[in-house]
Amino acid sequence: MDTTFIDELAGSAPTPGGGGASAYVGALACAAASMVGNFTVGKKTYADVEEQVKDSLVRLEGLRGRLVELVGEDARAFEPLAAAYRMPKDTDEEKAAKNEALQAALYAACDVPMEIMRATASAVDEIDFLAHHGSKMVRSDAGVAAAFARAASDGASLNVFINVASMDDAQAVARYRGEVELLAARTRERCDELFDFVKTAVS
Repeated sequence: MDTTFIDELAGSAPTPGGGGASAYVGALACAAASMVGNFTVGKKTYADVEEQVKDSLVRLEGLRGRLVELVGEDARAFEPLAAAYRMPKDTDEEKAAKNEALQAALYAACDVPMEIMRATASAVDEIDFLAHHGSKMVRSDAGVAAAFARAASDGASLNVFINVASMDDAQAVARYRGEVELLAARTRERCDELFDFVKTAVS
């Protein structure tokens, strides 16, 4: 097994960090859900939903690929932010330049985890369908996918919260906070419902 990403995450470098890890976990959620779908396709018992399952698998593949891309995008978005934090602030001019660079970098540092959350929320739609209509033999894996999706969304949300805390633009702060709180709460609620459904179904 290639543990490069895990080993890099465990290191002392600032990237990859929690945002990239959240995207990675989101990709794992898609993969677990895809396993349920692939196990369902071709089974006579599920012939009536086979085409819907195939469509779901296509969407999951796209979401998984996008979340893998976001692992790298999160690291790249953090680079200018880290550079801004390293800028000197001994004079008023340096302080002003540092804050200007910081403010410019904060938006991308929020936008990427927001996209991670949106992609994860879309994945939950597929997990929901497969948990209810996919093969019952691997239904527990749909529950795993739901648990991973919840973690991915919550983890990404923390990256938004920590970055908006340094923003000067009050309107932008309110906009980011409003969207992230709504999306995180909705995803958490749906994932918890799915997890409970799967737990009851397999018990």
